[in-house]
Amino acid sequence: MQRKTRSTSGRLRRKESERSILEESCDRRAPMSRASIPPHVHENIETISELVAFARPPGRHQRLIEWMTRRLGRPAAVYLLLTLVSVWGLYNAVAPSKGLPVLDAPPFPCLQGGMTVFAAVVALMVLTTQNRQIREAEQRDQLELQVNLLAEQKATKIVSLLEELRRDLPMVKNRKDRVAEAMQKEVDPKAVLKALESTMENEPGKK
Repeated sequence: MQRKTRSTSGRLRRKESERSILEESCDRRAPMSRASIPPHVHENIETISELVAFARPPGRHQRLIEWMTRRLGRPAAVYLLLTLVSVWGLYNAVAPSKGLPVLDAPPFPCLQGGMTVFAAVVALMVLTTQNRQIREAEQRDQLELQVNLLAEQKATKIVSLLEELRRDLPMVKNRKDRVAEAMQKEVDPKAVLKALESTMENEPGKK
């Protein structure tokens, strides 16, 4: 008996030591994985969170409508609506033969009116939700456009500075680079938009 108790206590101690070792290894891996992320990635994450927090928060009614829209957009809402319509139709169809009061005789005008009102309310809720999402998408598009234009200006400046440095260095052979010369010029967004529109209009499938 003493040998058995000693063996079981030894096994328990081994299991506890193995668990402690696993927990220590997991605790060590967590900060290493966080530290492996570069600092600029952390800055980008913080910037995105700040932009989301800076956006205009929706009002109470807007939040309620969006919550109801999310609820109605689930499969459970579809099944519930089909069940209610089926039960309503079956009850009013079978009620005369069972001696029960008929709430909505065929062709079910009350059901048709209720479904029409329900469809109109759902459509308005979806439009209300989409309007706010469209406004936020337009703001993000404007921000992305501004950032892209700024990045293009910075790239143009960098190319021009590199070309000046190449011409000033005596050990580098001076040569004419047409691509670099073209990249030194700033791109006109209006001209690019007009060229894109003319190209899309001249496509053979859209004539």
